[in-house]
Amino acid sequence: MYSLYFLTERVNALKIAIMGYGVVGSGVAALLKKNSGIIRENTGAELELKRILDIRNFENDEFSCLMTKDFTDIENDDEIDVVVETMGGLNPAFDFVSRCLKKKKHVVSSNKELVAEKGSELLALAEEAGVNFLFEASVGGGIPIIRPLTRCLAGNRISALAGILNGTTNFIMTKMITERSDFSEALALAQKLGYAEKDPTADVEGIDACRKICILASLAFGSHISPSCIHTEGITKITLSDVELAERFGYVIKLIAQAKMLENSKVAIMVSPALVKKSSMLSMVNDVFNACLVRGDQTGDVLLYGKGAGKSATASAVVGDIIDCSDNSEKRKVFGWKKEACGLVEDYLNVPVRLFVRTGNSEKEKILSAFKNAEIIENSDKNELAFITDEAAEGKLRDSLSASGLEVLSVLRVTDY
Repeated sequence: MYSLYFLTERVNALKIAIMGYGVVGSGVAALLKKNSGIIRENTGAELELKRILDIRNFENDEFSCLMTKDFTDIENDDEIDVVVETMGGLNPAFDFVSRCLKKKKHVVSSNKELVAEKGSELLALAEEAGVNFLFEASVGGGIPIIRPLTRCLAGNRISALAGILNGTTNFIMTKMITERSDFSEALALAQKLGYAEKDPTADVEGIDACRKICILASLAFGSHISPSCIHTEGITKITLSDVELAERFGYVIKLIAQAKMLENSKVAIMVSPALVKKSSMLSMVNDVFNACLVRGDQTGDVLLYGKGAGKSATASAVVGDIIDCSDNSEKRKVFGWKKEACGLVEDYLNVPVRLFVRTGNSEKEKILSAFKNAEIIENSDKNELAFITDEAAEGKLRDSLSASGLEVLSVLRVTDY
């Protein structure tokens, strides 16, 4: 009782506006209403939802009395302390968020595209205004990733990040691995279950994961990294032959977003399907679950795991950031990254890697001629074989493949996470 009394004595009341009343925005509104008492008891924060912006009509919604279609109702309301941006995309989100920050309102966003593309600009505006721009929900949905990375692991020098950061692609790869569904069948099931959009391009081509690793790498290494700098591949070309041969080597295939600090102080960063050892923690992340592995010089590997999306899970992350704004209502958190450093990202072709190569069954002599130490596994049922190369710069390995005259059916990278 004493602790609860203490908390009620230090209540910090904040009025909140939500921009975008879709899946996440409506989830935030529902969570604020449902758990307001728990939030107050646990944190001392009194959170009052005052306004919701959306261009659509919600006449029968429980929050209809708070609805507006006019952004200036939020911008010019001096009582609103925190603005939650769950609109998605860059326009008009970037303009609206910028104007809210200039009005000295804290902003909490779940918009991965906005943070990845415009994060450095918005962080600068927040610093100038003395308010917070927070975005825990933009990367891992309900998984706490940003807060542990920037607080709990702040005493570490982070050398690498690797993650399964997209639930749709992980669901598809899980079905291909465990049930031997081909890509199109697994995608159709994901769409039927609501895990994949009608247009799944952003997921299956790696675009979503690219934006997320941009945010994490920018935080870990201190400089903005643009999605345009990142070599990105999706899973649309993965076949059951790749899955089966990888398994015979002791690996599973996952869409991996990874970033690593190199000895030359450049960052190797990429999104692509890759072979992950079955003994790795990442190999055990299945279905729509996400995970991020953080490699620190003091902690070693730390895995953050959970639901990477979903209405309630993502809303939970948003509300966590709102509470942070309550704790820091009179001051700005030291948080974020610097503007993009010229030449920070290393060309992926210069980065050392091992390659998994699938080829025709008649190519064994050519393989051993070009890659003397290659480990070869045959798939006699499909008249194919695969091998894994020694580690070398990717560009050099690909040049050797081209010069070998091999009938190359697929090439995938092998991770060390």
